Amino acid sequence: MSGPAASAPLSVVIPAYNEETRLPATLTRIAAHLKTLEVEAEIVVVDDGSTDRTAAVVQGLAGAIPGLRLDRHPENRGKGAAVRSGVLQAAGGYILISDADLSTPIEELDRFLPLLQAGADLVIGSRAHPASRILLHQPWHREMMGKLFNLFVRVLVLRGLKDTQCGFKALRAPTVRPLFARQRITGFGFDVEILYLARKAGLAIQEVPVTWINSPSSRVHLLKHPLGMLLDLFRIRLNDLRGCYRGLGADTR
Repeated sequence: MSGPAASAPLSVVIPAYNEETRLPATLTRIAAHLKTLEVEAEIVVVDDGSTDRTAAVVQGLAGAIPGLRLDRHPENRGKGAAVRSGVLQAAGGYILISDADLSTPIEELDRFLPLLQAGADLVIGSRAHPASRILLHQPWHREMMGKLFNLFVRVLVLRGLKDTQCGFKALRAPTVRPLFARQRITGFGFDVEILYLARKAGLAIQEVPVTWINSPSSRVHLLKHPLGMLLDLFRIRLNDLRGCYRGLGADTR
């Protein structure tokens, strides 16, 4: 066994939109690594209304990869909606959310599981952590855009977290999964909302370093999505003022 054993079943949730090219290698690599862990595991791919053969590719691999299953959205709803669907139906006591491009390698899971076992409710990868290894940076304009967005996040919504948008997050299902039932943001800003709800509920969030490799085919549109994500920050605050998150506590520092 090359990785840590988990004391509860594990689910890996992968949101996918037009990922027919990347998924075969990604799913094969994830399945191979899961075999090294002494844990019952499943992989849930949520096809968010793809217009290519994403669903067919997953179905074709299901016979060769134990625990692989597909959830399909009839139309594209957004990454947040896809992750929400996957988390709410995941059977594992621990749930890993991973992007289909594996910008954060699946092997990083080995450092996340022990933290969940030790009591963390939500462990999030942080590219801004001083100990992170960025093997291939984003283009300078995307990197600056990300840093500016994280600044807005810290000022408007969440203090103390340096990177909310890394697509590699692990959680303890009993404590964190109920938050996804309260989720209202369906786009790329969903990460901030879930972390906001977790902070509000008093859950333990741990931000850890990761190895990260930029994928040149990012799904984040440079002009359209940043504005929507910024508006999502105000929507989160407005949702809270309207009482949408009532019952989770009051700590949003």
